[in-house]
Amino acid sequence: MQIGIFTRTFIRPSLEETLSAVRRSGIRHVQFGLSCAGLPELPEEINEATARALRQEFAAHDIEMAAVSGTFNMIHPDIEVRQKGLRGLRELAAACQEMGTSVITLCTGTRNPDSMWRPHPDNDTPEAWRDLLHSMDTAAKIAEEQEVTLAFEPEVSNTVDSARKARRLMDEIGSDRLRVCMDGANLYHAGELPRMREILDEAFDLLGSDIALAHAKDVDRDGEAGHLAAGTGLLDYDAYVAGLQRVGYAGPVILHSLTEKQVPSCVAFLSEKLSHMIVRDSEGG
Repeated sequence: MQIGIFTRTFIRPSLEETLSAVRRSGIRHVQFGLSCAGLPELPEEINEATARALRQEFAAHDIEMAAVSGTFNMIHPDIEVRQKGLRGLRELAAACQEMGTSVITLCTGTRNPDSMWRPHPDNDTPEAWRDLLHSMDTAAKIAEEQEVTLAFEPEVSNTVDSARKARRLMDEIGSDRLRVCMDGANLYHAGELPRMREILDEAFDLLGSDIALAHAKDVDRDGEAGHLAAGTGLLDYDAYVAGLQRVGYAGPVILHSLTEKQVPSCVAFLSEKLSHMIVRDSEGG
């Protein structure tokens, strides 16, 4: 496993300056947001020249675009919002090969009309699940056409709010282009934090073979997704990293929900956790 980071951690006026800041931090793997290049996260159009220029900028800095963010509210109560998101996803997927990545991250959305990161009581209704299946089935067909992988993130404020629902979604969609972005800080409903190890173990048991990307942040309370920098909260990182290792995940672990000032300490923290797992594995522990 390698340490990665969200490009938007570094606030700079240009992509060149952003990627230079990433490299100065010692990181070579990122989850990219198109806003760092002055574009909408889900633009109406990405022409070939723009996509090629992005890839060339990443190559010039020796940075891998491990994934690109493509989140939109997949169960927004307004169908026009959902359809606009799917149109943007199609454009993004069509540009991925030229950009130099094959993974697009998604969230499964909420009935909250104002923010796709806030909960809503209707998220757990059959109607919400029906709309999610429709959106995700369309998204999976786009991914199959463009030969990209979609990595959706289970989290307590969205309609897929558990590992079990994530497994159900993948089974019902039935596409090998649909996989998971694992974040150990996003899985705890109210009252569940004392069961952290049990919930993490279940998540890796159910989803381990389908993890396309892993995130690294922290959590200080249950009932909402984590929003703290890695190592500053209550997440059992030994259990989280051990779970990733147990299921054979070998990709980048992407830091986010941190400020640029926190980058050195978070990189050191995650490096120590990953190194510890490597040592334990080599010793047969």
